[in-house]
Amino acid sequence: MATRALERVSDSDTLEALLRERRSVRGFRPDPVPADLLERVMDMAQLAPSNCNVQPWTAHVVSGEAAERMRTVLHDAAKSGTKMTPDFPLTGAYPGHYRGRQIDAAKSLFAATNVARDDVPARTESFLRNFRFFDAPHAMFLFIPAWAGMREAADCGMYAQSFMLALTANGLASCAQGALSHHAEIVHRELGVGEDQKLLFGIAFGYEDAAHPANAARTVRDKDHVLHG
Repeated sequence: MATRALERVSDSDTLEALLRERRSVRGFRPDPVPADLLERVMDMAQLAPSNCNVQPWTAHVVSGEAAERMRTVLHDAAKSGTKMTPDFPLTGAYPGHYRGRQIDAAKSLFAATNVARDDVPARTESFLRNFRFFDAPHAMFLFIPAWAGMREAADCGMYAQSFMLALTANGLASCAQGALSHHAEIVHRELGVGEDQKLLFGIAFGYEDAAHPANAARTVRDKDHVLHG
């Protein structure tokens, strides 16, 4: 029993370390993730929980030429002002302290990348980097069935968290991106995904470019939980 208790402490420490290490990386090296490692990470993510074990997510990963084409067409669409076609309505202005957190995150990124508040071209270019998935060699596009609702979207979020933690555990970096769902019509077309599936969001991933200034940005976490009893 004592040995098992020590193992539990070790497991807890390892999990906490992974949770603290995982963060949104916005600068990647071009090196692709080896196919066997990518398969292992995705197998690990598939262990995520879901309501009634329906596993309502479908993950499409682009690499190589497919990734280059996807980043090109998405970037061009965003830069030219092509009308956005998200499968799910985009969130409007965040209210209250949620808006404050959004602003703090932006300030941290712009400070790290030396983008002035009134430098509109630089801010625009910073935003457009989303659509090139920050030069990551891979991007995952996460879909849920057209019939799905909030419960299934939450399930998909648990899969994404499991995937990103598995990446971290294997020395890889990631960034969950709502922006990759803005031009869903293009993503559907490029991936050959029918209307029976709806694009929720994407994840850029690969090896972190530690020298990229964007990766010096850090955000903080508040304690938004209430204990009863």
